[in-house]
Amino acid sequence: MSEQKIMGKGRILRGRVVSVKMKDTVTVSVERYIKHPKYKKFLKRTKKFLVHDKGNISKVGDLVNIKETRPISKRKTFTLLNIIKK
Repeated sequence: MSEQKIMGKGRILRGRVVSVKMKDTVTVSVERYIKHPKYKKFLKRTKKFLVHDKGNISKVGDLVNIKETRPISKRKTFTLLNIIKK
């Protein structure tokens, strides 16, 4: 599910919205797969990012693209780019 591209400044990631409990902020969970160095098995790793969502347009469960930007607050350095699937 994780998609990472380099376009100009900042990474673009794909993830799923897991929380919308804050004003203008959503929590997005991004999954990626890594290969174990010894056993060669693929392992799923997830990380949560706080994302700026102007106007609270996304809902829990939406698949979204997020873009890395300048720091908006202490932990919020991503903005919502678009909603892929509701």
